Amino acid sequence: MKAYIWFFSRNYVGLGLDLDDPCRSLCSFTRDPTFISLSNWQTRQYLVNRPMYLEHFSLNERPFSISPDPRFLFMSNRYREALAHLTYGVEDGGGFVLLTGEVGTGKTTVCRCLLQQLPDKTRLAFVLNPKLNSLELLATICDELGIDYPENCQSLKILTDRLSDYLVQCFDQGLSVVVMIDEAQNIDTEVLEQIRLLTNLETNQKKLLQIILVGQPELQEKLARRDLRQLAQRITARYHLRPLNLKETIAYVLHRIRIAGTKKPLFSRSAVELLHQKTNGIPRLINTICDRALVAAASRNKLAVDQKLMREAIADVIGAPDFKSPVRQPNQWRKKCSYGDAFIVSAGFCILARTTIGRK
Repeated sequence: MKAYIWFFSRNYVGLGLDLDDPCRSLCSFTRDPTFISLSNWQTRQYLVNRPMYLEHFSLNERPFSISPDPRFLFMSNRYREALAHLTYGVEDGGGFVLLTGEVGTGKTTVCRCLLQQLPDKTRLAFVLNPKLNSLELLATICDELGIDYPENCQSLKILTDRLSDYLVQCFDQGLSVVVMIDEAQNIDTEVLEQIRLLTNLETNQKKLLQIILVGQPELQEKLARRDLRQLAQRITARYHLRPLNLKETIAYVLHRIRIAGTKKPLFSRSAVELLHQKTNGIPRLINTICDRALVAAASRNKLAVDQKLMREAIADVIGAPDFKSPVRQPNQWRKKCSYGDAFIVSAGFCILARTTIGRK
């Protein structure tokens, strides 16, 4: 531990650490997701080159962070379509809007972009943890909307009545109320039914509550069940977000680099083609691998990531079996010794076997 503190202290200026309290700085820094995901052989390399990362490539910020920052949203045709479907569903005043996609395809980023475009007369409840029962979910929605209810309330009716009164007040004031539920594939069936009942509040023209369900493809399978057909019929807009194709992957990488502050081509064409092949166009994987590749390029004083560096980064992130391990391989002398040892052991077994048979 002392050795690490000494190393960090020697580099505290570039790493942004507090020399007066190096232990606290070290604990904070090692919670960095990028640091945690590194293998042991890359740890020191990452620590040394982290302060060089942005300066080396003339960047203002990290271009491939996995945080869902709407500023970095790449508006490909499919992302535009997804945003258009969500916007239509909210403005149409229907009951439910559905957005699905594989893990890491950018669903949360699209939703955050939508939230930035909502009119000022919109009240929003954003539920990030849907693994709740009906009572807990209603309490969470009330908390998000600032609705008061009795402390330690254990009555669904009280919570529903308070929410209903709030929705009516918002309608009278010309306000819209939207509930967005992320990771909705984890919601229990009985909770989904409770959510459906909330949309029964309506006028002759529109629903008083609009609900956006965001989840993985399993959500579509769940909503296709017969016992949830009433909810499925109330979905007025739905969109399935697919991964990026090769052309979109190239544009995606260039877009994020440009937003981060440079127009330099930091990746070769062959490197991006390999990246798309191994990630299948999943943006989150693309971000993680590109970030790792840029760290490696900076450590070797290279101005761009070539196919070799990309191959190493992919192997380190997803452990592709067809890539060579970065572990140092034994030299020829060691191989010959290993083969010789194996031959001696085999011969010994043969002699022992013949001796044993001869005695019998």
